[in-house]
Amino acid sequence: MEEELQQTRRSRRKRRPRIGRILFTLLLFLAIGIGIYTFTQYSSGYKLADTEQKVPMDFKGDKLKKGERENILVLGVDSRGQDKARTDTMMIFSWDKQNNDVKVISFMRDIYAEIPGYESYKLNTAFYLGKVQLLKDTMQGMFGLPIHHYALIDFSSFESLVDIIAPDGIPVNVEKDMSEKIGVTLTKGQQNLNGQGLLGYARFRSDNEGDFGRVGRQQMVMEILKDELLSYENIPNLPKFIGATEGYIQTDYSRSDKTKRVLDAVVSGKLEMEKMTIPVEGTYTFKNYSHAGSVIVLDKEVNKAAITEFLEK
Repeated sequence: MEEELQQTRRSRRKRRPRIGRILFTLLLFLAIGIGIYTFTQYSSGYKLADTEQKVPMDFKGDKLKKGERENILVLGVDSRGQDKARTDTMMIFSWDKQNNDVKVISFMRDIYAEIPGYESYKLNTAFYLGKVQLLKDTMQGMFGLPIHHYALIDFSSFESLVDIIAPDGIPVNVEKDMSEKIGVTLTKGQQNLNGQGLLGYARFRSDNEGDFGRVGRQQMVMEILKDELLSYENIPNLPKFIGATEGYIQTDYSRSDKTKRVLDAVVSGKLEMEKMTIPVEGTYTFKNYSHAGSVIVLDKEVNKAAITEFLEK
């Protein structure tokens, strides 16, 4: 009896290492498989945008201080193949990584701005005259806001990135029929929008709300995309998305920094996002100038204080 027990114990000791080796082997193959998938998907996304490789523009960002919010100037441009273009979208994404929140400030493109070295004109003209650095200088001169980095995307690249991260489209409740000057026809109601449809939705302004309505939709689209990007269901699409950003998004971030920002956001969970629009309600008037057309003249000091309060609360 004692001999049988000893044989059983020896048999178990022999099986345990074997089971451990099998488990280790399975985990090793799983890790290799994930690595191959990640690399091939990243390469696939990179090749998609390879012909559109963007060379960073001249840009001198402010130094990020310890504990400070990281402010990123995000620009959407309708270049249409032209060297010079005006910015259709101008936002500051202010990220507090410690508290895991993002605050988005949208700037109306028709704000009457003092452009350094030029005559006062609409804010989006600063990019046309001197690219991202002049726009940064103009915004800082008006609002005193540190800007650490920039990211620029043109419309066709935006469409491509949306289709990568959400191949089946993104659910949006379109509040009205939309078609004028957006290159696509959208009907009222809940529907899944692909990249072209989502861009058209964000650009629409042919109603009573005009640019203010468009800015509101742009903010909503950014939040929808943020939730889509950070959802667990879309983790398999992330490597291809990150690879494609190398060519589709022009930025002063290095490749490793860009990847790290995306991964930091994914790992940290669902980011909270608050939004504001400049000018704030009741702080502006519409005027018309012969050299600039219809513009928004705002109270700079009130809006500057509003931005500071928004970021500090």
